[in-house]
Amino acid sequence: MPPLSRIDMMATLTIEDPSIASERAENRPEEDRSNDRLRLESELRALTEVAKTLTAPLELPELLEAALQRMAQELEPAEAGVIMLWDPSAGLFRAAASIGFDREALGRIGIRSGESITGKVYDSGKPLLLENPESVAQAMGNLRTANLSYLQQARRKDGIPQSCLAVPLQVEGRRFGVLVLQTLHKPAAFAYRDLPFVQSLADLIALAIDRTNLQAQADASRQARQEEHMRSEVMAALSHQLRMPLSAIKGYASALLLDELNWSEAKRREFLEMIDEECDGMETLIAEMLDSALIDIGQLKPEPQPLRLPRLADEMSGEVQRRSEQHSLLVDFPADFPLVEADPHWIKQVFRNVLDNAVKYSPEGGLIVVRGEARPADVLVSVADQGLGISPEDLIPLFEKYFRARYHNGYHIGGTGLGLPIARAIVEAHGGRIWADSKLGEGTTVYFTLPLLPTLAEEAA
Repeated sequence: MPPLSRIDMMATLTIEDPSIASERAENRPEEDRSNDRLRLESELRALTEVAKTLTAPLELPELLEAALQRMAQELEPAEAGVIMLWDPSAGLFRAAASIGFDREALGRIGIRSGESITGKVYDSGKPLLLENPESVAQAMGNLRTANLSYLQQARRKDGIPQSCLAVPLQVEGRRFGVLVLQTLHKPAAFAYRDLPFVQSLADLIALAIDRTNLQAQADASRQARQEEHMRSEVMAALSHQLRMPLSAIKGYASALLLDELNWSEAKRREFLEMIDEECDGMETLIAEMLDSALIDIGQLKPEPQPLRLPRLADEMSGEVQRRSEQHSLLVDFPADFPLVEADPHWIKQVFRNVLDNAVKYSPEGGLIVVRGEARPADVLVSVADQGLGISPEDLIPLFEKYFRARYHNGYHIGGTGLGLPIARAIVEAHGGRIWADSKLGEGTTVYFTLPLLPTLAEEAA
């Protein structure tokens, strides 16, 4: 029978009788027992501090870095350490946190299953102690050439670590990666007495990773449910809003087709105008849905050209004014307003969506002012209404898809919740940004910026 390795020997140790163990401990020199007590107290403090760190409200990489730092403080041989996590999508281990390494070089390393120390420990699920450079070199023997080069760059030196201790990160059969600690220069080396402490720390880290993964899954599930709920609400709203104009169009058209009724020319014209108006509403709804679909599949590709924004603002304000007798629209741009670089088709859509929103959220009418301001690198456009206003908590998600501000005063504002998100996508695709300022009962102002022509921007600079 071949001799047992030291790891195998550890695995086959039997539990010693407590009385014998106690007697043996009492016979040891007092100095050794005192050192053991100090070591245990220190390790317990370290475990407590790491446990507190791993429950702090930090991102996972920061938690892992803090845990590694605490290990290096407690373990004298630990000059460098890395936490390698398995990325199932790539089929590789990647460095999630490290100390004592150049992070940029370390970030290029991708370890396969079974490769080097990390791959072997992960596959076996057992710790690995390498007490000298020869055993480290043997364990790293199948490390691919590119990874070896990156590892040498990360260590900022050639050669092999003096000793190494690697333990798996796993919880109840779920494996996440491997913790690797290395001695690079010191004469001190890792020993078997370090294994229980490091494995306990690794278990704490694995629990933190598991908790983070479960939280991410829960967040994703909750987000998916919210999105599905919002889609359902939007589809219900769209069905209602499409059904209403269709019913109206059908009613007016059927009335005009009645042979037994002789409609006057004025009445016939009124019915036709109503049909035309309802068709415009349906066209707007369908356009918003199509624009949103184009954005979702990444097909929003502006073709910028020199554009006179005041002329476009006048055109779109006139279009909205013709549809609303309750509102008065005012366009205020300086006479020397500069040219911008933008796609006229898409910027028309921005004006249309923002102006429609201003009309929609001022149901009692009022003044809507469109202003333009030239700045050194861009232009600022604002659209201000005198409507219901928006609460501070609703301003944050205002430009998210399907979001609809809610009011408790009996007002119900129809719409798809797509107009402003589409406007945001268009403005950002042009290199600008969009935001809103509002107070309940005092109206809302939507701002957006667009870049100047490059030549004008250079002259201004």
